[in-house]
Amino acid sequence: MAPTASSTAHPTPSTTPTPEPSLTPETPPAPVASDDPSSLSVVVNKLRPLNPGNYAPADLVEVPVPYANKPFLRQEASNAVVAMFQAFTAQTGLSMQAQSAYRSYDSQVSVYAGWVASKGKAGADLTSARPGHSEHQTGLAIDVSALPAQCTLQGCFADTPQGQWLAANAATYGFVLRYPDGGTPVTGYEFEPWHYRYVGIATAADYVASGAATLEQYFGLPAAPDYAP
Repeated sequence: MAPTASSTAHPTPSTTPTPEPSLTPETPPAPVASDDPSSLSVVVNKLRPLNPGNYAPADLVEVPVPYANKPFLRQEASNAVVAMFQAFTAQTGLSMQAQSAYRSYDSQVSVYAGWVASKGKAGADLTSARPGHSEHQTGLAIDVSALPAQCTLQGCFADTPQGQWLAANAATYGFVLRYPDGGTPVTGYEFEPWHYRYVGIATAADYVASGAATLEQYFGLPAAPDYAP
């Protein structure tokens, strides 16, 4: 049988030019802060209260690390803390402990009232979040201290082996220093070299690469030095 025309005809070359690859890399989208308290990208500050105010994470677990006060965090953050603490001890031969982790709305009522009693409201607002505005309520924040205790909840913690190691390595495990030295005009809080916030490994790496000093700057949010009137 003779071949049909369709089997012997050569395809007509396309006249549509092939687009050349772009030599300019696309700019990745800017990070977006979340209002969802269950999101790893949630930003809680004096202008961004938790919603609902009595939010409690559904996946809280006890964190199996040494502690001053028994710590609970969300499962992913807990796993990261365990890995971080183990790495610190393996690398330095030293130890650190959880000073404070998850705090409920009701717990924060008591904590904040205690600071008001000792420092007055203005002083308390530089040190402690008002109920419903605390990162600790998200189950993603942890205060770390040395073990044995040294410079606990003090600025000099930054000069301890624990504080120096965390500043250099916490991002590897998904944590960022939430209230840096000099950041008070943005965060509304004094320098807290012990307070770390879990955002996830990828976001922490991007945060460091961006050069941002605070989550507000990283997410392009306004400074929050004071509560709304």
